[in-house]
Amino acid sequence: MALTTQEIVNKLWNLCNVLRDDGITYHQYLNELTFILFLKMAEETDYNDKLPEGYRWEDLKHKEGIELSTFYRELLLHLGTKTTGKIQKIYNNAQTSIQEPANLRKIIKHIDELDWFEAKDEGLGEMYEGLLEKNASEKKSGAGQYFTPRPLINVMVRLMDPKVGERLNDPACGTYGFMIAAHHYILKHNDIYNLSEAQNNHLQTEQYSGCELVGDTHRLAMMNSFLHGMGGNIALGDSLSSYGESIKNKDLVLANPPFGTKKGGDRPTRTDLVYPTSNKQLNFLQGIYRSLHTRGGARAAVVLPDNVLFEDGDGQNVRKDLMEKCNLHTILRLPTGIFYAAGVKTNVLFFERGTTDKANTKEVWFYDMRTNMPNFGKRTPFTESYFADFEKAYTAKDRNKIKDERFSCITRATIAKKNDSLDLGLIADDSITKAEDIGEPIDIAKEALTELISITKALNAIIKALH
Repeated sequence: MALTTQEIVNKLWNLCNVLRDDGITYHQYLNELTFILFLKMAEETDYNDKLPEGYRWEDLKHKEGIELSTFYRELLLHLGTKTTGKIQKIYNNAQTSIQEPANLRKIIKHIDELDWFEAKDEGLGEMYEGLLEKNASEKKSGAGQYFTPRPLINVMVRLMDPKVGERLNDPACGTYGFMIAAHHYILKHNDIYNLSEAQNNHLQTEQYSGCELVGDTHRLAMMNSFLHGMGGNIALGDSLSSYGESIKNKDLVLANPPFGTKKGGDRPTRTDLVYPTSNKQLNFLQGIYRSLHTRGGARAAVVLPDNVLFEDGDGQNVRKDLMEKCNLHTILRLPTGIFYAAGVKTNVLFFERGTTDKANTKEVWFYDMRTNMPNFGKRTPFTESYFADFEKAYTAKDRNKIKDERFSCITRATIAKKNDSLDLGLIADDSITKAEDIGEPIDIAKEALTELISITKALNAIIKALH
């Protein structure tokens, strides 16, 4: 019986329980699964001839016991050191945490017995992204920090409308979710079979790029791009180091940079940022708008936490610089609870790089999707349907004609008067009693005093009676 992609994902994920006795974490399991799956996928997708002979799925699946364990370790080392390109990147520094040969055998056997026909039909990339999503939603895995909710990614990609021939980048790409969603979008909105050879070549080699700092996450990103049939322009490195200075001339950046400050309060080592700071998001934001070309039409959509909108000092300087160099036309205030880290307040900044570096932002439109919204979580899943009103407002030919209390426009001059703070555009919260309903402060104080006097009298009467 053919299995759906989701059923395959569940089966593969449940195999993790086999490894619990080996003390393997979810994150290690996903890496382990990637090493083994790659061999199986190479066989399923006619990629086998790219693998060195003797180190393929066929060679692995017939071994048992100690021989299997020894061969598996040798295979990981060989593929990580004696190969090139994608294979080398996926097996770079690959090590196994599986101690028990019987457990390894069980995983190989399960993978071999699965009916891959349906999954190939739906796309092997979908299956792998399903595993990444499982890992991110598993609180114990700690992978939520690398994972942006799919509904949010899809909306950002749709509104940014990537085109064939453009150069896209994500300087903190995690498992490559933004670039893969952009690739899906481009395949859906273009007749790929009618592209010229040059366009096709660009799509494979230059259309998408990313950078990821964490080795294991970089491996997952490489596997993800491989299973989606994309070129693997994913650097293993730090966009806030000198490498970041080479990310230039981009048409579109989509990103959700990591939250927090650099360890030990260090500043970035790249030298091209005007306001280097220990706040990573401010550095990423500067790097992003610097990486966009100035020919017109270069744009970005970036997820950033609230502190970027109101922080003084470097924060204020970076916001001013951003509004000078770019037209920061829209800020979406996102609901809380949509990221796996609880209580994180985030926003999406949408901006377009100007052809000059002066006075590009005249006004900023704010959309409040945070106030008076449901509490998102397992019971109330966060879906794309919640973005419908925002998308309607964002794409309107004349935004002034949109009647939506959540949508408001604030001029650059007004923002300047507020110390360039962008922590604006939130509507009244229904759950907080409106101040005007309570009355004037003087009346409240008088009323409280009257009550205190009567309580004091009553207490005195009780003391008197007890005496």
